[in-house]
Amino acid sequence: MNKLTLALDVMGGDQGPLITIPSAIMAIKFLPNLHLILCGDENIITTELARLNISQQYLAQHKQLSIFPTTEIVEMDEKPAFALRTKKNSSMRKALDLVHEGKAQACVSAGNTGALFSMAHFVLKTIVGVERPALISSLPTHDNDKHVFMLDLGANVFCDSHVLYQFGVMGSVMAAQVDGIENPRIALLNMGAEAIKGSDHIKQAALELSANDDINYIGFIEGSDIFSNKADVIVCDGFVGNVALKTCEGVARLVYKKSEVLFSQNFLAKLMAAVFKPSLKKLFKSVNPDQYNGASLIGLRGIVVKSHGNANANAFYSAIMEAVKEVERQVPTKIKNSLEQELSPL
Repeated sequence: MNKLTLALDVMGGDQGPLITIPSAIMAIKFLPNLHLILCGDENIITTELARLNISQQYLAQHKQLSIFPTTEIVEMDEKPAFALRTKKNSSMRKALDLVHEGKAQACVSAGNTGALFSMAHFVLKTIVGVERPALISSLPTHDNDKHVFMLDLGANVFCDSHVLYQFGVMGSVMAAQVDGIENPRIALLNMGAEAIKGSDHIKQAALELSANDDINYIGFIEGSDIFSNKADVIVCDGFVGNVALKTCEGVARLVYKKSEVLFSQNFLAKLMAAVFKPSLKKLFKSVNPDQYNGASLIGLRGIVVKSHGNANANAFYSAIMEAVKEVERQVPTKIKNSLEQELSPL
């Protein structure tokens, strides 16, 4: 069994070590070949490990967790340029450095998205032909065994037509190489499905994608069809993608909470809950945003997985598992080979 080594930005996210360290323990218990490097304040990390009954003796014996001490934290509201210039000894920067140096195969962080994007771009560099990395993640669809990739989910607030075109190519490669989808269907997220709708840069991106015979571009798609399985890859800029994603997450939680209230109103409702609640829980679990947490920063010469800043332990664990999957499937190598051939002539 090959050993996997990931670097975790332990201090990133709204709650930092209170979430990331329990998630790390969950991961190593599930995968005995997994080694996690915890990047962050050593005193805070050891205190949290002790609270969770993980002793120094346990660390020495099992060798699945190690600590990389850092002295700085990238705050969630910090400007990316400032973090890039001044936070060279932060938990986020050092986790990325470990990937660059070959000491870790991937980095996982729930920290400041803009700062992670800037640092990863600077430290790891992009694949030849790629102007900007993009956050990509899979989302559920109406078909239980199918999901859809969506990018960008927040790394690039605005993208011109050619960057959107590159996202389409990268998304197509991701779907084909990672999920084995033959001739993935690529769509642009727009305010309407008609060709006349949308901004000029969206229309231009559509023309560029249509002109590439190697891309199965199917046209525009509306927000209501994100989960319809009409496309395998949905392309948009980071502002639109992030708002759409978080809106969908909020709706999923709203429906579940409303159902809980409905089934507690009276005796008959409680009786119905006894019958239907297990099925509703199963349904919610299949669309629960936590299990889809973990967006990949695609287009880099290394694996970087971004977790939600407000992720709970289960959600951050899912992000760790996403990084493991990408390491095992050698995602950067597969994407690099296809992207360099597709994009370098442009």
